[in-house]
Amino acid sequence: MIDSHCHLDHEPLFSDLKNVIKRSKSVGIEKLLTISTSFDSFNKIKEIVNKDKIIYGTIGIHPHEAETNLINSEQIIESLKKTDKIIGIGETGLDFYYNNSDRYKQISSFEEHIKAAIKTKKPLIVHSRNAENETYEILSNYKCDDLKILMHCFTGSYEFSKKLLTFNSYFSASGIITFKNSQTLQDTFSSLPLDKILIETDSPFLAPVPNRGKKNEPSFIDFTASKLAEIKNISKAKLVEATTKNFNDLFFS
Repeated sequence: MIDSHCHLDHEPLFSDLKNVIKRSKSVGIEKLLTISTSFDSFNKIKEIVNKDKIIYGTIGIHPHEAETNLINSEQIIESLKKTDKIIGIGETGLDFYYNNSDRYKQISSFEEHIKAAIKTKKPLIVHSRNAENETYEILSNYKCDDLKILMHCFTGSYEFSKKLLTFNSYFSASGIITFKNSQTLQDTFSSLPLDKILIETDSPFLAPVPNRGKKNEPSFIDFTASKLAEIKNISKAKLVEATTKNFNDLFFS
């Protein structure tokens, strides 16, 4: 399995990294992608990716941090040169639910990440909350064959997913799909093509059932994989094979 989105620089994961990695391997995880959310976060990630061969990282500014972490496409591109273990751009995007940063600064930051993703042909990891129309409109403005999109922790509508599929987007399922009140989201993932789906923990957030309410960690992805296999009406082994291939196709081809 591959955890396509976690935050190993966050506590309690960072201070227990050795055991977190050990437990990850024990459930069959072969890669972890730890996600940058700010400049401070990226500085930690540059160190974390060297802790174990299964760990990879990204460079990006979360929309919550867009107001205090101003970045441009050139800075992102330079950051990608720091190590070949930085393999993606993000997470970036729009969060109009919390509005922790000015909306126009979120949009500007998002666009800078998109430009860098197009220039480098690196996957763009997108966060979108309460901003479906705006996210789609911005991505539409930059639509091209060199833009590879991964919708992280996708909780969007069925209609949004169908529009994003026209961009050849991928969609990552988190522990939210295991929640009892997530039937609509489960139905959306049921409809998505198997070759466009990844799995993630978003740890230390969003622990799946039966660990809901606890601090999440990459090894808990096993529960998300089992539930997604059930939703797709396929074996867990087939689900793991497909999502692993999808990750490798997206990030390493």
